[in-house]
Amino acid sequence: MTATASIRAAVGQDMQRQRQINMYGCTEADLRDSIESSITFKISGPAMIVASMMSDAQEMMAYEQPSFATIEAQRQLLNRAKFVLFEYIMDRENG
Repeated sequence: MTATASIRAAVGQDMQRQRQINMYGCTEADLRDSIESSITFKISGPAMIVASMMSDAQEMMAYEQPSFATIEAQRQLLNRAKFVLFEYIMDRENG
């Protein structure tokens, strides 16, 4: 691999990592580790993780004063719930 190709690959990985952090508040790898190490995931499965995340988002909407930070946190939480749906539930149903 040339130096230019190495730089492009590194920049691409950094951009992907930053996109994930903007979307979820963490990388997909960190999110996956967090989900799979959860007692809730191990005992009740991914659907309960999604339900819990959605309940947390509802609570944030009901009790937090609207601000960019709380709206951003709610958006990221809902994106994490969608990640669980797509990666753990729908993928298994379709595969």
